[in-house]
Amino acid sequence: MQAQLAEEGHVVSLVKLCRWLGFPRRSLYYRPKPRRRVINTELASRVKLTLERFPTYGYRRLACVLGENRKPIQRILQLKGWQVRKRPQGFRPRARSLPSVASRPDERWATDLTHVWCGKDRRASLAVIIDCCTREILGWRLSDNGSSKTAEAALEEALVHRFGALGRIHQPLALRSDNGLVFSSRHYTGTVKAYGLTQEFTTPYTPEQNGLVERFFRSLKEECIWLHRFESLGQARVVINHWIRYYNEERPHQSLGYVAPRAHPALVA
Repeated sequence: MQAQLAEEGHVVSLVKLCRWLGFPRRSLYYRPKPRRRVINTELASRVKLTLERFPTYGYRRLACVLGENRKPIQRILQLKGWQVRKRPQGFRPRARSLPSVASRPDERWATDLTHVWCGKDRRASLAVIIDCCTREILGWRLSDNGSSKTAEAALEEALVHRFGALGRIHQPLALRSDNGLVFSSRHYTGTVKAYGLTQEFTTPYTPEQNGLVERFFRSLKEECIWLHRFESLGQARVVINHWIRYYNEERPHQSLGYVAPRAHPALVA
């Protein structure tokens, strides 16, 4: 503005111009200094070692594992370029039915099947049972076939783990699954009914209604299955068993306040 006034023949000092505009004169001479962000090398080394063990963890879960504040770890991931870039997500329609959650343990369980490549034994089927309140894996079974017997074995293991023995339970307990042939078969539905559970199915083409199991499978594949090249079904069982034990007893869970499923307050109390 001062140059424009000078071209028109009006000479105005900066002091007077700043007074007219109500603008602090010191702001004209301010030059921001580049901020130098210092990295704690010792903490960065610990973060790198932890990332090599858990390559899919974000800064929140890393902070929980390391017992440190989140901000320094987030800064290290950003400056080192170790932070995973999330893909942009568009609008996702949500189901209107009840979500697969529960307010107390053994109120609602959820189950599903996924596939695991086992080398010479080729493709195997993994069935799991998860408690929708505590997120604990109560039972699982890895078999060379995806029949209803595999899903029933996982269910029976969950019943033994939670109630101590097989038999008809005498409390309301819902079991959620998708509409697959295994879970809607006459043999499986009869088994669920015989044990006293109430079976409920998700709306077709809405996997988000059974989101807890789907999210567990994602964590299992990212942190365990995809990091190994299984040579046999037996090797896959050993590795998956070790990881599920870690998941239940040690792995910090974000929705539980970064405690493990078996450290859930409802179970501890």
